[in-house]
Amino acid sequence: MFSVRRRGVARLAAATVVSGLVAAGAIAVAGPAAADEGLDGTGGATATLGKLTTFDTVEIAGKGKVSAGLFEMQVTPGGALQTYCIDLYTGAKTGQEYKEVGWDQSSLHNNDNAGKIRWILQNSYPQVDKLDELASKVGAKSLTKETAAAATQAAIWHFSDKVDAMPVDKDAQKLTAYLEKEAVNLAEPKASLSLTPASLAGKSGERLGPVTVDTNAASAAVSLAPGAPAGVKLVDKDGKVVSSVPNGAKVYFDVPAGTPDGSAELKIQADTTVPIGRAFVSTKVKSQTLILAGTSTSSVSAKATATWATKGAIPAVTAEKNCAKGGLDITASNEGDEDFTFELKGLKYTIGAGKSQTVTVPLAEDQAYDFTIKGPNGFEKTFKGVLDCKTATPGPLPSETPSTSPSNEPAPATAGGSTGGSTTGTTSGEGDLAETGSSNATPMIAGIAAVLVLLGGGAVFFLRKKKTAGQ
Repeated sequence: MFSVRRRGVARLAAATVVSGLVAAGAIAVAGPAAADEGLDGTGGATATLGKLTTFDTVEIAGKGKVSAGLFEMQVTPGGALQTYCIDLYTGAKTGQEYKEVGWDQSSLHNNDNAGKIRWILQNSYPQVDKLDELASKVGAKSLTKETAAAATQAAIWHFSDKVDAMPVDKDAQKLTAYLEKEAVNLAEPKASLSLTPASLAGKSGERLGPVTVDTNAASAAVSLAPGAPAGVKLVDKDGKVVSSVPNGAKVYFDVPAGTPDGSAELKIQADTTVPIGRAFVSTKVKSQTLILAGTSTSSVSAKATATWATKGAIPAVTAEKNCAKGGLDITASNEGDEDFTFELKGLKYTIGAGKSQTVTVPLAEDQAYDFTIKGPNGFEKTFKGVLDCKTATPGPLPSETPSTSPSNEPAPATAGGSTGGSTTGTTSGEGDLAETGSSNATPMIAGIAAVLVLLGGGAVFFLRKKKTAGQ
């Protein structure tokens, strides 16, 4: 989240060389974790984190001063979001992919004040953009977008991270005090788009489903992903082919008799506004958790898969982060007439015909995971991501870490099981001001580091040559 104003090029270069060597070691141990696969039934918006754009200075009691306010995020494939931070002590990595999730899959899962954060979002900037009226309401002389954003972020941190945060601007302090005093718990907002279930199974010659659509959009477009077997269609309960559905619609996979054993994927997309207060978590690496404060009309999507066969085991597997238990819930069902057996982290599980079982895979906080479950007829389901369920432990305010730094990517846990963690930087000595967003010094630092590494290699070569000549 934060970058630090360094005091000298030499200190920057030395630190960069050391961190570069550590990063190289991390690359050798494990590659980067990929985005979640198989969690798409929860659906919603996927966005890329941009810079802190509207901000002012906030002081954290006993820690120092930080730049605080609104991040911009770009939605894929279209739309823009504004978000505040709800994870003060974790660095933000610009350029990283984020996914909309429910509070139960974020650091808000056990926060009794989560609803108060939503109230603050709805009663302050940018949802309330008439700043003269807002200033008058809280007894301030005036507010700008920057000071209002900083005041709002300070109030949010009070409830998300339990810190004493206050803007340096005197008028902004009045807004923070008002928001903290008046906030009341509101209900969690629903997802912009979700599908239930995300995975299902059955026999060919049947309609498989239903898959229920839940969205705040007027309608959503549904289609089969490329590669679906010939003859497979998406239909409603009456067997009518569908391409657009409203909220609450039930969609089925129509698999004609004689269709070879296989699978198909349903894709759904809608243009809508994501509800204010939805949480956003990084999908690939540890990066601070964010909460939605403002949005344009954005494209949201989800998917669900269906598997079928004529006989034998016919599995369906879904996964969901379980922050309450600190792990990943993997639910396997079997709609076939034979047992379905799979292995997970060295243990074998057998799901009887017509049965279902949920297995919670324990994971450490910030741990990347990478699990693949295989079954008959080429069935294979992979789940990848990072468990991010807690705000970081209070400590020195972290410096912003560029999204390209692999040293901060936790090593993924595989079916065999392994753990990894993330690191955060710290602010330098007294007088430094931590800043949210990326650092313009990064290219220069990288260049200096590269030169120093080459010089170091040359020195080693020279000394070896000299020693050889002496011998």
